[in-house]
Amino acid sequence: MTKAGTQAEVYPLGRSSSSDKGYGLHKGVLSPMETLAQSVSAMAPSTSPSLTIPLVFALAGNGTWFVYLLTTLAVLLIGFCVSRFARMSASPGSLYTYTADVLRPSLGAVAAWALLLAYVATGASVAGGALYYTNLLSGQFFSWTPPALVTLAIVFLLAGAIAFRDVKLSAELMLWIEVISVSLIAIVLVLMLTRYGLRLDMNQLRLKGVTISGLGPALVLAMFSFVGFESATTLGAEAREPLKTIPRAVIQVAILAGVFFVLCAYSEVLGFQGETGKLSDTTSPLHVLSRKAGVSPLGTAIDFGALVSMLACVLACTTAAARVLLRMSHSGLMPDLFGRTHRRFGTPGAAVVLTCVVMFAAAAELARRGVDGTDIYSWIGSISVFGFLTAYALMAIALPFARKALGQHSYLITAVSGLTVLVMIAGVVGSIYPVPPAPAVWFPYIYLGYMALGMAWFLIRRKAIRARKRS
Repeated sequence: MTKAGTQAEVYPLGRSSSSDKGYGLHKGVLSPMETLAQSVSAMAPSTSPSLTIPLVFALAGNGTWFVYLLTTLAVLLIGFCVSRFARMSASPGSLYTYTADVLRPSLGAVAAWALLLAYVATGASVAGGALYYTNLLSGQFFSWTPPALVTLAIVFLLAGAIAFRDVKLSAELMLWIEVISVSLIAIVLVLMLTRYGLRLDMNQLRLKGVTISGLGPALVLAMFSFVGFESATTLGAEAREPLKTIPRAVIQVAILAGVFFVLCAYSEVLGFQGETGKLSDTTSPLHVLSRKAGVSPLGTAIDFGALVSMLACVLACTTAAARVLLRMSHSGLMPDLFGRTHRRFGTPGAAVVLTCVVMFAAAAELARRGVDGTDIYSWIGSISVFGFLTAYALMAIALPFARKALGQHSYLITAVSGLTVLVMIAGVVGSIYPVPPAPAVWFPYIYLGYMALGMAWFLIRRKAIRARKRS
């Protein structure tokens, strides 16, 4: 078996390394920090304090911080499983490859379609967030907002152009965007807590007014803050020492993001005490907190940082989805066109274009129907969670079998994998029961309809898939 840290892929069942075929991607061009940037940007952590935490607060109230703590623990379970797989295999297919090389081809196809939807839907939803912040900032400075379709077109043209041009440039850009945005938010929160005297909020610590019925949907919403944290695994062919740097990046992002979100949730709920408006009703919560911290100008800077972070997230999702498409093409699940890479740039150009077109179509259609940016963010983002939960669960199921095939069976890993699957099932149940109001009630059906189409396509391509495995 290949030692950890080499450039070759390691497959649990001893199949030939796909990276040996080349893929056409530029190998080893991304440093550990640039690999970390992919996962950080796909999460877009600086957007959750403004858009996601208020939605969670509407359901969980004083338990918002607790919801994020529970979600962090769930994400650490997922991260543990992903990191164990990432030590054995480095591939652009990410969780799809982990599943497909261990379980039945049909389950591998389920993982592929689920993961592809997850990244594409996340990119489309975050574009809705970019639309929201563009309108917010344009209204503040110019008393005018650009047409929604124009804004969305610019977002995807920029993301597509950068993703097509250079993965290293993409990673460096995303890293600095997120570092600056998160730092500004942290400054505001620290200053606000300092002004409060660092006192404990007993209402939050005692979960005053929190109901069990609201925790399930709140946990699912909180999970959207974390989705994409594993996307560094899609850079397996391009990261340096991928069997070392990728597992480390996945765990680092899970821990850092969890701490950041718990602190943000606690601080925002504390900061809105005494305000006439609720946290769940404000259009820009960090503006309010910046004013209370005595640094009002930072509120606008944070809004601008959130806008740029949204662009970085769209770019990260484009990068990840394009590489999943590339791997699907090499396995025969998608046409060969999407498995080709640009000779000079080493990026899957056709896959990048398709990803951006689908993202734009989804966001633009909702915008055309009059849906505002925050609802685009919430609605499409909720659908993406189903894809991630499916891919995470299948990966966790596959892990013990992969370890056993290598003669590395572990009862601890089997137990953690089983617990992870149960947590993912609980996440799905929490999103459909109690039955949510429209339009959320339709999201599971939309997801199931999409998956049915994906599996029908798998049946159509089954001969090509078998032929590709024999070649």
